[in-house]
Amino acid sequence: MKIDIPFAITGWEPSVYDEPALGPALGRATIKKAYSGALVGEGTVEMLTCGQEAYIANERVVGTLDGRSGSFVLQHGGMRVGDQTINQFGAVVPGSGTGDLATLRGDARISHGVLSFDYTLD
Repeated sequence: MKIDIPFAITGWEPSVYDEPALGPALGRATIKKAYSGALVGEGTVEMLTCGQEAYIANERVVGTLDGRSGSFVLQHGGMRVGDQTINQFGAVVPGSGTGDLATLRGDARISHGVLSFDYTLD
């Protein structure tokens, strides 16, 4: 099933762990999200960044998807040049589903407050 799921950022705690004289800073952020629509729940994200140009994140989502409750982990990331996205990826981590979402599989893209999700539940 392919759906777009809106979310809001409810918490953002950034920090820089490497800031060289030349080149982009390396940082991390802990992020909280609230999902609505077909997925009602919360996401907790640990994200690593390279300046404004790249990120990679692990996100545990706890909630109800299409009437099924549980949790799962998304791994997602991307790179950009200016305003143009040049590489974006995301997927449910195999075996990370719990409860009614234990069999969840899927691909994900995150952009501008929307999770674009293509998933299956057995």
